[in-house]
Parts: sequence; structure tokens; C-alpha cells
Amino acid sequence: MGQLLDLRPGDDAERLGAMQPGQRLARGVVRHLSSSHGFACLEEFSPTRGLRTDVCALGPKGEVWVVECKSSRADFQSDGKWQGYLEWCDRYFWAVDGAFPQELLPDGTGIILADAWDAVIHRPAPEERMAGARRKALTQRFARCAAQRLSYARDPGWSAG
Repeated sequence: MGQLLDLRPGDDAERLGAMQPGQRLARGVVRHLSSSHGFACLEEFSPTRGLRTDVCALGPKGEVWVVECKSSRADFQSDGKWQGYLEWCDRYFWAVDGAFPQELLPDGTGIILADAWDAVIHRPAPEERMAGARRKALTQRFARCAAQRLSYARDPGWSAG
């Protein structure tokens, strides 16, 4: 994994510099899950009203992983909603950097070590398969969100309503 302050050719220094630490972690997670595991990823995805994941990843076989990015002890301790995500995924991970105190992270969850360029699965998450109806609804919501984001990116001045 690269160092957060060592920019590589092609990296947009201004864009990376404007990112919050958790956003840099999410960037590395998305890069890793996409390139190494074939996942399609959405950042800041809402599986249901009142929840917003840092990264939701849809795998090649329809599996769903949720990754919450925590940049500090205070960031982790202020997260009171994480258990609500468990019913919306097959595997749940925390993404942290190498300096994060991993002993804080609950057993029964996965750990991904990340930076802005890459990540590695440090502790696999146990699998708890979602029910078929929930998987279908979540996959449809994921697809609609991805399509809407693409449409808005291609035509930022347009709004559906």
C-alpha cells in the first residue's frame, strides 16, 4: 500500500488533499475490492432509510459486503449505527489504517487495512447470508443508485425532480 502523502503519477493532488481521512480509506477499499475481487462499489450508499454505508460492494455472485471506514478512535466511538448495517449485507468490515487501535473493533466483523491507493483484507468477516427477498430489493436499489449517479455525472445540470 502507498503512503497517503506520496502522490503517484496520475493522482490528482488537489482532489486527494481535499478528501477527509475516511474518504481516502474508502478510495483504497473501492480500488481493492474492484480490482482484486471483481466487486462493483458505491460509496455513501443508503440500503434503507436512516442508514448510509461508507462503501457497499456488490460481488460477482451477488454477494453484498458493507465496509465502514474509521479514521480514528473518536470516529469509531461516535458510530452508534453500525449494527443496523448487519442485516443489509452478507459480510461486514471495518476499514482502518495501520495506526488504528484494532483491539477496539468488535469480534465477528472483518478488518480491512487501507490507505488512499489500496487495501488488504486483514481479518475476513464471517458470512451471514441475507434473505433472498432482501437481497433482491437491495440489489435493485444499488443498481438504481448507480444508474442515477452515472446520469447525474454525465449531465450535472439536469434533475429528475
